[in-house]
Amino acid sequence: MSLEDALYPLLKLYEAAPQPVKSLAGRAYRAIPSSLRYGPAYTRFQNEAREVETWDAETIRLYQIKALRDSLMAAAKAPFYAGRFAASGVDPAKFETLEQLANYPLLTKQDVILQREQMVNPEFDAKQRLYITTGGSSGVPVGFYLHKGVSRPKEQAYLEAQWSRRGYRIGDRVAVIRGSVTSSKAGGDISYFDATRNWLILSSYHLTLERLPEYVAALNRFRPQHLHAYPSAALMLARGLEQTGVKLNFEPTSLLCGSEKLSAESQQYLEHFFKAPVFHWYGHSERVVLAAQTRTSNHLHFWPTYGFVEFGEPDAEGNREIIGTSFHNHVMPLIRYRTGDYAKITNGEVSEIVGRDYEFLVSATGRRISLTAINMHDRIFEGLLAVQFFQEHEGIVECRFQPGPQWQSNREPAMLAGLLKKLGDDFTLTLRQVPEVEKTSAGKHKWLVSRMKQ
Repeated sequence: MSLEDALYPLLKLYEAAPQPVKSLAGRAYRAIPSSLRYGPAYTRFQNEAREVETWDAETIRLYQIKALRDSLMAAAKAPFYAGRFAASGVDPAKFETLEQLANYPLLTKQDVILQREQMVNPEFDAKQRLYITTGGSSGVPVGFYLHKGVSRPKEQAYLEAQWSRRGYRIGDRVAVIRGSVTSSKAGGDISYFDATRNWLILSSYHLTLERLPEYVAALNRFRPQHLHAYPSAALMLARGLEQTGVKLNFEPTSLLCGSEKLSAESQQYLEHFFKAPVFHWYGHSERVVLAAQTRTSNHLHFWPTYGFVEFGEPDAEGNREIIGTSFHNHVMPLIRYRTGDYAKITNGEVSEIVGRDYEFLVSATGRRISLTAINMHDRIFEGLLAVQFFQEHEGIVECRFQPGPQWQSNREPAMLAGLLKKLGDDFTLTLRQVPEVEKTSAGKHKWLVSRMKQ
């Protein structure tokens, strides 16, 4: 197990500590070599991510066949998959070609919600499993297990490798404008320093024209080499600077924009405004597949050694669902997992991830809260089949939830408190249990139903 995974249970304690304590502990932690912090798997995946760009098609094919066979063999030891595979007449021991994967059944989010414990490889005990949840950004919060000492070091190595395509180097100063809570008060602090990574964490919840000078002052003091932001937050910052004429006293090396879609027009605007290249990628909490822009193209290319990607049939708009099979997580492999995300395929390449629109809740004081930032990567939504936000008036939000068989109603107060911590004190939030949340005409979940007047 890596030191990072061993200390993961203490993360909330660290985040709640006073800043001087966090700074001292964080600097001490950062002084530990990365190979010790992330474990031996980190170095392995660093080398792999660096070398795969030079591999030929046959080398990649052989790697994928072996990785898929390993995942299928690990999955077959779990009761859920053993039954599924037997019913489908497939045998992982006989897996020899990539084309054979199409014979295996598809896996849905509902399968994972309802059968998670039956999907765990019994050869791994609880100490080797790390429980994680998706934030529910598709309307369906999903809990699952990662492989301690493998899954998170792998993610770290691949993120660093792809960020390096736009000039990132390990240890660089990074300013982050994403979903971290700096204060639950509308007028609270906008930032804190994360000494474990040499990152300045800025709130995406408080980014308004009125408070823009505070952001500019914090950024100018820190002078980051990279801005790591939701695309919506980067656009809000750029447009605020443009409208007010306020200037940053530095030029970043790059902008790292993930977790939301980024159109070609928005990327061009950000690159022109900040005079720096923008890097965009696609990933998800399940860590099944990962795609990123290359060194020479703004189209997204899936890492062939991270996981195996397939695409579903085109929908009415011609978009195709991303279906992935995980590599290396032998604790709980996800086999032909329907992600619920859709890709626009142009000339054989992924030109855009669709469905990750910029959706906002609006507070009583006019703050715009990205729904991406509301993602709750903890057990708040444990046992729910679907979650949906409804807003008709500023500052008043209803969270509608569809319970599953494992849901416990006595957890509603914790869910309410957790959501309010992120939304802030200029929101009134109510919870409402529903038999089913509202869906699109195509039957897809909607994360937000807004009746706000434009």
